[in-house]
Amino acid sequence: MSVDGATQDVTSATSEVWSNHVPVPGTPEGFTARTTYPTNPDGVEVTLERWQAGTKEPPHSHPGDDMTVVVEGKIAVQFYRREARTLVPDGERILNKGDVGYIRAGRVHDATYVEACQLVYVHNGAFAFNLADAEVG
Repeated sequence: MSVDGATQDVTSATSEVWSNHVPVPGTPEGFTARTTYPTNPDGVEVTLERWQAGTKEPPHSHPGDDMTVVVEGKIAVQFYRREARTLVPDGERILNKGDVGYIRAGRVHDATYVEACQLVYVHNGAFAFNLADAEVG
């Protein structure tokens, strides 16, 4: 099934970002961690991002699930589905300071930074920014 035909709801319980945790020697019982890629091939990439107000990302996707924590600011995320070679709007999510957003691997989306933003971005595995291969309709 294509990504666009799959259920796109993703949470901390279903996102691959939270998989592959392991116990860490010398730490208290009940603590597990997932270290970063590429040191750990099953790891995540973590980026601290700053975006200026009014900046935008074009429609794109990533090869792994991602999680964004909004430390400061406000983001509007527009989701799309593909219909032939056209991208059709398929829901919007507004993220404010303190919000956490998840996006499923392969899900086409864009982002508009409504306010200046500081973000913690976590990507499942190696990060890539794949521009959408269709036009917004």
